[in-house]
Amino acid sequence: MWIKRYDREFSRRIVLERLGAGVIATGILSPLWRVLAETGEAVSAYPDELNAIEEYTKGALAPGMRITADNVDLVRDLLDPVRYRHVREMGRTLELVAPTRALHRLSPYEYVEATLRNAGQARFDASGNVVTAQGEPWIGGNPFPDPKSAIEAFAALTLSWGRHDISVYAGREYDLDVGGDVSFTYESVWTELAPVARVAVPPMPVWPEHADKLRFQSVLFTSPNEVNGTSYLNIWPYDQNQFPELEGYLPAFKRIRRFPTNQRFEPLIPGSNLYLSDAWAAGDPFLTWGNYRIVAQGPALASLSGGWQADHPNWEHAVHGGPQGKTFWDTKVELVPEALVVEAEPVKFPRAPVSKKRVWIDARTMLPFAMVSYDRRGDVFRFFDGAYSLYESDIGSVRDGAHTYWSWTHLHAHNVQTDQMTRIEQVRSVAGGHTMMVNDQAAFDRYLTHQAMMRYGN
Repeated sequence: MWIKRYDREFSRRIVLERLGAGVIATGILSPLWRVLAETGEAVSAYPDELNAIEEYTKGALAPGMRITADNVDLVRDLLDPVRYRHVREMGRTLELVAPTRALHRLSPYEYVEATLRNAGQARFDASGNVVTAQGEPWIGGNPFPDPKSAIEAFAALTLSWGRHDISVYAGREYDLDVGGDVSFTYESVWTELAPVARVAVPPMPVWPEHADKLRFQSVLFTSPNEVNGTSYLNIWPYDQNQFPELEGYLPAFKRIRRFPTNQRFEPLIPGSNLYLSDAWAAGDPFLTWGNYRIVAQGPALASLSGGWQADHPNWEHAVHGGPQGKTFWDTKVELVPEALVVEAEPVKFPRAPVSKKRVWIDARTMLPFAMVSYDRRGDVFRFFDGAYSLYESDIGSVRDGAHTYWSWTHLHAHNVQTDQMTRIEQVRSVAGGHTMMVNDQAAFDRYLTHQAMMRYGN
C-alpha cells in the first residue's frame, strides 16, 4: 500500500497559513522561483496533486476529457466564479490538456531569458515606479519574478503586456447580444511597442529618443466599412502616476481628436464589451489603481497551450455554447499549480463604474489569465479571460525570429449583468492586407504615428 507523504489538504494548509500571517511566497515544497531558475520548470516546487489534474481529482478527470456542467463541481475551486457559471449554466465546455511545464514555453523566449538574467535588479523609486538599482528605466523581462507584495505582481503585468518588444495583432471581434446572436463583427489591428525594457529589437534596452515612455499602443479598425480607418493612439509615460495620452482619428471628421484619458471604462466602438482598462487585465497605469492585496492563492485552470488554430488558413477558432451555440471559443485548459488572485481598486478614477477588480495570475510567469470586476455595490460586473499558446503544431509553426512565436490566441469580455459577450481572436490577417507582425520596428511608422492614423483614415 502506497502512503502519500503529502495529503490532499497539505498545500491548502500551507497557503492559508501564509495568507493568515500576511506572508507572500510561492511554491509549496520549495521556493518557486529558485526551482524555476535552477531547473526551468516548477514540478519539484509542488506536491503531486498540484502537478496533475488526475491527482487533484483522484482520477475523475484527466487530459483529453472535457469539463462540462455534469462534472464542473469537481474543479470548482480551480475556476473563477464567472467561468464556473459559464460551464454550469451557459453551456460552456473546457477541454483538459496536459500541463505545460517548461518555463520557456509559457512566455516569449527572450522575455524569459531577460527575466532570468535581470532577476534581483528591480526596485521602486520614490515615486513608486519600477527602476533598476541605478535608478534607470527597467531593462527587460519580469522585474519581480518572485513577488513579495501584490503591487510587485501587478507592476510586472503593466510594464510589458504582450512580452514582446513590438507586437502587431490582427484581430476579429464578434459582439453577441443577450440572445446569443452576433450583433457586430469588426476587424482591427492592435499594435504595442515598448521604448524601454527591450530584449530583442535594437536599440536595447532603451530607445533613447523615447526613454521617458513606457509604450506606444494603437488600435485601427479596418472592417466593416462604417468604421474603416477609425483609429486610436495611446502614448504611455513611463511614470505610472500619469495617464496616457489618448487620441483618435474619426474618418467622418477628417481630423485627430484628443479624448479624456481617464475615461477608460467605455468601449471604443458600438456593441463591444472590451474597454481600454481591460487590456491584459492591466490596461491602466498601475499607480492609478491602489489598495493592492492578494486575496487568494492556489491551483487553477488556465488556457496556456494548444490554442493556435493552425488548421485554419486564417487561424480562426471554433465556437460553442450559449443560446445559439456561438457564445464561447473552444478552449483548452490545463492545471496551473499555483495562481495568485490580486485585488485592486481604481483610486484615481472618481467616476469609475467599478469598485475593484480581481486578477488571476500564474505564479510561475506572473501572466494574467482571468479578471473579474465588481460594480460600485460590490456585485460581479464584468469578466475577461484570455488564452495563450506557442504558435506551433504538427502542421507547422510561426516564428518571432529565432524562436517560436508565443502570444494570446483568443479572449472573452463578458458583461455579466447584461449577458452580452464580446469574443476576439488573433488571426493571420484582416481586411486591408494587415497581418500579424512581431518585433519589427517598421510597426512604429506603420501604425503608431499621427501620419499613420491619417493615412488609414483617408
